[in-house]
Amino acid sequence: MTPVSKLLIGIGLLFIIIGILTGLFGNLFVWFGKLPGDFHYQNEHFSVYAPLGSMIVISLILNLLLYIFSKF
Repeated sequence: MTPVSKLLIGIGLLFIIIGILTGLFGNLFVWFGKLPGDFHYQNEHFSVYAPLGSMIVISLILNLLLYIFSKF
């Protein structure tokens, strides 16, 4: 198996695990998307949502995980 196929299988398994966790423990993630820095503007004709705070949290978590995995 090539490294790219292993990476894609790993990413797919990660999405499956995240899906199962959010299905079982969905109430734990209610706060996500409502962090300070998540902007939501709604007008009668359109709405805009920019999850800047949530993306910063995701970026920090992913950087920490990649740093930990790179040490092994």
